[in-house]
Amino acid sequence: MSRDRSGRGPRGRNRRALIAASLAACALMTSGCVVVHGEREVLPTASRADAARALARFTDAYNKADRAYDSALDAGYVTGAFGAIDSARLKAGHTNNPGGNSRHTPLTLTDAKFTIPAKAGWPRWFVVDAKGNKGGSARWLMVFVRDGLGEAWRVAYLTLVPAGQVPKFRVGADGWAEAVPADDLSSRYAAYLRDGGKTFADGPSTSGWRAIRAQQARKPGLVRQYIDEPLTRDAFAPLALRTADGGTLVFFASHHYEKRTAAAGTSVAVPNRDVQALTKGEVKQSLTLEFVSNQAAVDPAGGGPVSVVGRVQGLTAAQGE
Repeated sequence: MSRDRSGRGPRGRNRRALIAASLAACALMTSGCVVVHGEREVLPTASRADAARALARFTDAYNKADRAYDSALDAGYVTGAFGAIDSARLKAGHTNNPGGNSRHTPLTLTDAKFTIPAKAGWPRWFVVDAKGNKGGSARWLMVFVRDGLGEAWRVAYLTLVPAGQVPKFRVGADGWAEAVPADDLSSRYAAYLRDGGKTFADGPSTSGWRAIRAQQARKPGLVRQYIDEPLTRDAFAPLALRTADGGTLVFFASHHYEKRTAAAGTSVAVPNRDVQALTKGEVKQSLTLEFVSNQAAVDPAGGGPVSVVGRVQGLTAAQGE
């Protein structure tokens, strides 16, 4: 059987195509692209240079949006729970200050530490732990995600964690962290806020929040009712990293409603102008507030109460009746 060594026949063309594809893959890898057959291969979700650029682009877009009170300016860089909170905040700001934010102070993030897991499949994601010039001494803990190579990195979770409470992550000899399946803490958190129990450790976002609700419910002339729901689908899906001690740090979102109903013959006061800007309907005897919250929680190895180390909540809508 003769062989076509000239490269002009079908076999030659196939060989050249295979070589070209291999060279293209090598070129992608050397240019910083880390996803080759990402649905199957366990690979770093981003290079450290890509992660640093994503943080810089987010910060720039966030500052532009905050300065103008225009959610269109950072819509391509936020998603999920933080995206819902940020969009509503900017909407209220624009309604009350259409000329922009006269009190704008640019956000600066320094001492950034990048924790990048190696994993297969989508979404690709990584965590940034940075010091911000807002939020006091708390660290800014952010999760950047994307669902495809052609998409920008977006911040899905942003929580403020007290300095010293960000756990250490398990990192391999290659420098990459370990992504793990996330437990459904969102459903467990909603059940805990409703019924109590031992699922979560005491703290301001758990027992402290329940105590505040109980205290508010006792105020005469105003009935407060609460509904807590999990948020787990699509951009609100939980994400988790293995910690150095064998536990997990889980990022998860939740949905909360608070209905305030005034006694007969009285009315409900709208708390402030930002709430009014997000309120539909006329507030007469009741006002229902809708919140989205995102949490970072440590689920310890071997079981035990989950500790919520950081939580950021924002009003996203309101309804008057």
